[in-house]
Amino acid sequence: MYAIIQAGGRQVKVAPGAIVELDGRAAEAGKKVTFEQVLFLAKDGGEMMAGAPFVSGAKVLGVVDGESRGPKIRVFKKKRRKGMRRTKGHRAFMTRVRITDIQA
Repeated sequence: MYAIIQAGGRQVKVAPGAIVELDGRAAEAGKKVTFEQVLFLAKDGGEMMAGAPFVSGAKVLGVVDGESRGPKIRVFKKKRRKGMRRTKGHRAFMTRVRITDIQA
């Protein structure tokens, strides 16, 4: 059984027991979270349900494992023959969530 959810502005494929990293959800470790924006759901018997846009009555339950920071993103800008060069960058905050159950 797996589901595709919309979380943090992205679509993520999740299954029970999986650990996913999502963009910036402010939550303490050990807190339970619920994702109700389920786009697609596939059950073990081969039954598939697609939402328009979301599957009604389906939700994904998880527990926050902790926070981390994503990879460093470097942004380099240059204008040729002008001597202008600028380097900026950032690291996004990520939240690790352990998926416990998919309810349909």
